[in-house]
Amino acid sequence: MRTFLIATIFSLVFSPSGLCQEQSSKWQVGTIMGVSRHAAHGKSSGVHEYEVSLKVGKTLYVVLYAPPDGTSTIMHRAGSDLLVLVGPKTIAFNNLMGRKLEAPILRHKSLAPAS
Repeated sequence: MRTFLIATIFSLVFSPSGLCQEQSSKWQVGTIMGVSRHAAHGKSSGVHEYEVSLKVGKTLYVVLYAPPDGTSTIMHRAGSDLLVLVGPKTIAFNNLMGRKLEAPILRHKSLAPAS
């Protein structure tokens, strides 16, 4: 009986702490707000890069995206939603084949609440 009581108290004390911890990373819905060609700044590698404006929650991120297949289909994706994982320096997403890709964050800004 004493062992049961100690186990119960132990589980009550330590269980809530695990439930109250916030997840450090989670997938969120992001909306592609706009896409523009990235200025090469003197390099001509033949790889097309795009600056993609992506709204996630109350933040607007601009990421540098280089399509792995070299296509320009991203230019026609403005207004599309996708699941993203925001990291400290990159934003990850899955392509149509389900492969996880990452794009570096160039800049970001908080958006003012809509009135």
